[in-house]
Amino acid sequence: MQAITVRDRAAGLAGLSLTEEPYPHAAENDVVVRVHAAGFTRGELDWPGTWSDRAGHDRTPSVPGHEVSGIVVELGYGTTGLSVGQRVFGLTDWTRNGSLAEYVAVEARNLAPLSAGISHTMAAALPISGLTAWQALFDHGRLAAGQTVLIHGAAGGVGSVAVQLAREAGARVIGTGRAAARDTALGLGADVFLDLEADRLEDVGQVDLVLDVIGGDILDRSAALVRSGGTLVTIAAPPTVLPRNGRAIFFVVEPDRARLADLARWLRDGRLRLIVGAVRPLAEAPAAFAPAQPTPGKTIIRVTEGE
Repeated sequence: MQAITVRDRAAGLAGLSLTEEPYPHAAENDVVVRVHAAGFTRGELDWPGTWSDRAGHDRTPSVPGHEVSGIVVELGYGTTGLSVGQRVFGLTDWTRNGSLAEYVAVEARNLAPLSAGISHTMAAALPISGLTAWQALFDHGRLAAGQTVLIHGAAGGVGSVAVQLAREAGARVIGTGRAAARDTALGLGADVFLDLEADRLEDVGQVDLVLDVIGGDILDRSAALVRSGGTLVTIAAPPTVLPRNGRAIFFVVEPDRARLADLARWLRDGRLRLIVGAVRPLAEAPAAFAPAQPTPGKTIIRVTEGE
């Protein structure tokens, strides 16, 4: 099969190439998915799991990409809950070969059924952004109706979904980003937008929850905005400045079949909107990691044409 692989950590993005790789083995409780569309995160080459397995052994050449939508073509021993020919989408394991390939082996529990009303392209854009937003807001942030949440990067992949979920939950939403993101954030349901390059972050006042995807100085300054009993949640880095009387949580998104199914229903029913930018073929995936002219929205790799 064809796949995008990386062999040399020192080479960085230049080490990505389209190669011929063996068809994947379906281990116990796995399925093999024929990939129709895949999503990736541009920082993947910095992740330890890209270079080693769970035991710490080198696993290069490795295939990046951890969001997948496609068709089940094979079941591993003992696999239940999915069937051959079924449309599915979800997350691949961080320490196994990923979705930028014609086929990928995935633990069945990391995948959810995909209805015919959702394209593979849209489904591949949902897993990381959708699950991260949900887990940040509700599992870790305990957001409730009537509370105020500050969402950094409100027009980005995670932030745009978080704005919609928070609004749906009855929260007051303050979004941040660059000036060009204002209309998008407000259109998604943010009540207020703060331009991080022109406005003072401290003018936001006290909030019940901060969702940070930026890190650095923005993360540090956000701690002072958390009111007593509130929470600072970040996916950027473990926080070094903590809220005075609140919680601070750094987390990595986890697969969740039931929640993926919920998010897919909302997407199908028009209650959730995803911002998809460029859609590129598998051969162009290396260039998509560092585009010459970045486009708004998430880049999706179309691996198999048609449905």
